[in-house]
Amino acid sequence: MKDQYILTRRACYLGIMIQSLILNLAPLFFVVLREQFSISFEEIGRLVLITFLVQLCVDFLAAYFVSAIPARLCMILAESAAAGGLILFSVLPNIMSNAYAGMIIAATVYSVGAGLSEVMISPIVDAIPSKDKTSAMTLLHGFYPIGQVLVVLLTTLAVAAFGEQYWPFIMAAWAILPLVNLVIVTKMTFPPMLKGTEKTPIHTLLKRPYFWLMIILMVCAGAAEIAMSQWASLFAEEALGVSKLVGDLLGPCLFAVFMGLGRLLHGVKGSKLPMLPLLLICSIATVFCYLLTVFAALPILSLIGCALCGLAVSLMWPGVLGVASVRFPKGSTSLFALLALGGDIGCSLGPWLTGLVADTTSYGLKGGLLTAALFPMLMVILLIVAQKKKVEN
Repeated sequence: MKDQYILTRRACYLGIMIQSLILNLAPLFFVVLREQFSISFEEIGRLVLITFLVQLCVDFLAAYFVSAIPARLCMILAESAAAGGLILFSVLPNIMSNAYAGMIIAATVYSVGAGLSEVMISPIVDAIPSKDKTSAMTLLHGFYPIGQVLVVLLTTLAVAAFGEQYWPFIMAAWAILPLVNLVIVTKMTFPPMLKGTEKTPIHTLLKRPYFWLMIILMVCAGAAEIAMSQWASLFAEEALGVSKLVGDLLGPCLFAVFMGLGRLLHGVKGSKLPMLPLLLICSIATVFCYLLTVFAALPILSLIGCALCGLAVSLMWPGVLGVASVRFPKGSTSLFALLALGGDIGCSLGPWLTGLVADTTSYGLKGGLLTAALFPMLMVILLIVAQKKKVEN
């Protein structure tokens, strides 16, 4: 029997890769943006913060209203905003008198697209009939680092071939990806989603202690993952003194390779392993990787710590989503929107705090990354407490 959801899965996998594109493309140009437009570390961190705050607002609104909008229309709007924002980022900073304001406008537009995709894709995949939804979720999010690797490799090669001054054309060229997915979305089959009367109401979720545990874990997961991946390239270049090419390839690129490896392996082989103990192991390993990155005496060891951090954080985000989906099977879109809200709070705080500490202390980016290590430390504590006390629904 032909699988009617083949095109659906492809659109969702590509949609996750586009989310990765939106979050990881601009950081590759942080150095050239600082030099061309004279913006500070804090302004760079604030740009990342704004990106996630917009997604956070979309997540919040979607929890209440997205069920009233056809899923296909939401996906069409998501891909259109993603493509439009990338094009605007390549144009506005160069034509506006306030280049930084142009970056904010463009980032706001593509962040709306990323936010809508984030809210829609996970529940769509969750609604597709599957024997193991946790593994399906992990496999889905395995395409995020695949997208990150492609973005880093192809962008780095393009910069090496054409020069940093052509960054606007390189950024605009990436808009092709969401435009392709826009076409796929118009043709794919949507699985049956829960009706409003069948879903667990939001106010019921908000009364469950276990739900709040999942939210806080998502905050920690988002901060731990994005703080390292967003600052890895600039950290390698400025704190460790390596070239941009080496910094990109051995920093965010290897980070993404290891993160993708962890997610894909679990998606294919890890269905029999209990997720909560795995999350605890991942959290402890993440703390170790942050400390290695910050305190290693040799630059190569710091880069290894950065890369292995990708493997350590790999199961955090999809793992929490999978556990919550199993625990609250009728949560549907609202559940994933609220979890994404928690994740995006972490994604906002992590990189921003890293940049703030880097700007305001004498420790620079090393001090910033050490601050970000507090998030996986909190995750370790919460998971230990949760397993000992067996938090109820």
